[in-house]
Amino acid sequence: MSLFDHSLRELQQKLTAKEISVTDLVDTSYRRIAEVDDKVSAFLILDEARARAAAKQLDDAIATDKSMLFGLPIGIKDNIVTKDLKTTCASKILDGFEPIYDATVMHKLDDAQAITIGKLNMDEFAMGSSNETSAFGVTKNPWNTAYVPGGSSGGSAAAVAAGEVLCSLGSDTGGSIRQPASYCGVVGLKPTYGRVSRFGLIAFASSLDQIGPLTRTVADNAHVLEVISGHCTADATSANVPVPAFSEALTGDVRGLRIAVPAEYMGEGVDDAVKQSVRDALHVLEGLGAIVEEVSLPHSKYALATYYLIASSEASSNLARFDGVRYGYRTENAEDLLDMYLKTRAEGFGEEVKRRLMLGTFALSTGFYDAYYKKAQQVRALIKQDFDEVFSRFDVIIGPTTPTPAFRIGEKIDDPLTMYANDLLTIPVNLAGVPAISVPCGFQAGLPLGLQIIGKHFDEETIYRVADAYEQATGFTKEKPAL
Repeated sequence: MSLFDHSLRELQQKLTAKEISVTDLVDTSYRRIAEVDDKVSAFLILDEARARAAAKQLDDAIATDKSMLFGLPIGIKDNIVTKDLKTTCASKILDGFEPIYDATVMHKLDDAQAITIGKLNMDEFAMGSSNETSAFGVTKNPWNTAYVPGGSSGGSAAAVAAGEVLCSLGSDTGGSIRQPASYCGVVGLKPTYGRVSRFGLIAFASSLDQIGPLTRTVADNAHVLEVISGHCTADATSANVPVPAFSEALTGDVRGLRIAVPAEYMGEGVDDAVKQSVRDALHVLEGLGAIVEEVSLPHSKYALATYYLIASSEASSNLARFDGVRYGYRTENAEDLLDMYLKTRAEGFGEEVKRRLMLGTFALSTGFYDAYYKKAQQVRALIKQDFDEVFSRFDVIIGPTTPTPAFRIGEKIDDPLTMYANDLLTIPVNLAGVPAISVPCGFQAGLPLGLQIIGKHFDEETIYRVADAYEQATGFTKEKPAL
């Protein structure tokens, strides 16, 4: 059996009919990891003993009214805390850290009786667009292992693309679910800010971070979001709104739906093949009865600078807690307390994390706060107003997920400004707090391309409806890499 060949619904039907067992699914996942993860390097740590024990327990139980995730293997990005299972954010400074509690999303997965297979590699503290800043090695793209899988949720996307797990959780601060989903040819959703609890997500930028699912199909993605969504009293930013049955929105009917295409998303810097794949996708949706019109998001050109000021400023505050005192790495060569702080952080953080912490600390410092951080927040409001204006007339916004397909490992790591530009098309979504999904929409030189569908606040249902209709009309999600 291959996890490539079945949807979550199909596997649940097989479990119900006793054609397969939960143990079979867990065996399949670990067998696939043993076969290919030396090439992909998606996993940092496996939780095999607990996973097999949980599978046996579920096989022995009489389950009624099963969740769609009952007994199904799932991978977890390594910035989501897992009780008694090492959580490092792919950073030396947290090497060996075992949390004493679970994130809210982990409680929800446990309630749904999903099986955690292990923790997935990522850019250090989610700072990066290629998975090359991890302190524990680079994850490779399953479609071509000489190329990056994207970041920061590169391990989460690569594990699904490689068929190691059925689904995974990632986090998205400026595109960190959608960009690797695009590069690896899978489906990745960033929910509306507040839809999924951030409690237990180790913070990068608190006003931007969101946990979301990565899957092979749109329907599978909707099922996972149903499980992990919901209000959480432990998270002050969690929205107390109803959780719809997202999977019921997959009607395939997009007739009369109004689609906006921002001119800025199809302009300079976007690869010609990427533009053509989006045009082809829009023709497909028009053929299904949707109405397509070009619009403008005029302040999107300021999004990149705005994002890096806000995100780095919030990171400088959030990462101050990693000081060697309470948990994680501590230098062995300190002369006094201050020296311990300085050396621990200098030795424990990687170059990209240090770069952003320095930028953020500068932007928040006396004399520069108003000129940089405050101004960035004012521009953020203008970016959100652009989205609000377009959504007053349209149902969704569509464009590319990334300006180019995946690039070679090592090609851009020494050029941070070029690396930052990879998130040019995803960052505005996080600044506005709206939901967006990336679905596969073609290939260039054997590497996947992604279509980004952006929706109104708390309207993931319409996003899923459009994404599913496109998926069913094209079939790109059925393609799989030949590892």
